[in-house]
Amino acid sequence: MNPNGPYPGRQLFVGLALNGSPAVAYLVTGRSPASRQRKATPLGSGIVIGPVGNQSYDPLRHYTGVKYDNSNGIIVVSNGIQTEAIFETYRLLCNTSSSPSKDFMEKILDGAQAEPDSLHTPRIAGVMAKTADGVPVFFAGIKRHGVPAEGFAIEPEAGTLFGVSTYKGSLENPEPFDPSAGPAKIEFKGKSAIELAEHLFEISKADYNGDDIRVCAVGGICSDDGHTWQVATRNR
Repeated sequence: MNPNGPYPGRQLFVGLALNGSPAVAYLVTGRSPASRQRKATPLGSGIVIGPVGNQSYDPLRHYTGVKYDNSNGIIVVSNGIQTEAIFETYRLLCNTSSSPSKDFMEKILDGAQAEPDSLHTPRIAGVMAKTADGVPVFFAGIKRHGVPAEGFAIEPEAGTLFGVSTYKGSLENPEPFDPSAGPAKIEFKGKSAIELAEHLFEISKADYNGDDIRVCAVGGICSDDGHTWQVATRNR
């Protein structure tokens, strides 16, 4: 079962695979037919959440969901336009041997603001960056409507990932995820990126008005070299 209930909206996790390798996961769910007409597609060093068929581009539903750099291992996962800005910020910090912190992610989320839809859908983001000594560090954060962004510095154990979602679970009355209780947690005992994507997809099965709300899931696991990402997608 999904730790954020039947309707997490968009959801992300960062942490460690069972062998200790950095890992990320991303889930997209949707209540409306239009929201479900999307798919996750690899494009360059990233994953794009885009339309199915001839749908027109919608900046709230179509975006780069995952971006990574195989030269240094930096990876960012998020639910919107903030992905590229967060990625470039932490890549710059890595390339200049500057110390990464959650503050940078929070500032960008604050700048992006909550989505301008009827639910004021929060912006969420997850980051795996590295210290000047090459040690992986993990952050996750959320920007809700009318309040400052809030981030977490995550210290996972092998086989655990932590993260945030846009909503806290209600299919009938979606409300923003409440970060006061800390990030949600999933356990993952598999070894591959596709296993991680499948795992998140399978634990998130839920129906709304007779249709499966699951749209797609993404899994990513860093290779033993510490900087090359293996990324896989699971579409409905």
